[in-house]
Amino acid sequence: MKQEIRRAQWRKSTYSNGQGDCIEVADGFVGVMPVRDSKDPDGPTLLFPSDAWRAFVAGVRAGVFPVDR
Repeated sequence: MKQEIRRAQWRKSTYSNGQGDCIEVADGFVGVMPVRDSKDPDGPTLLFPSDAWRAFVAGVRAGVFPVDR
């Protein structure tokens, strides 16, 4: 998995605030959603189960978690 993550195509979250407080995600991984801090691209990558990531994003969109845009 580490080799695949190194070749990932990262994109910034649409909820990033433009002030450097950004996360990046990489699509295309079966069963997981890789997430990293855009300020530290060589730092750790978190791997969330895909269903948990979808539930989190749905919660953000539904306003369950306050988002400061």
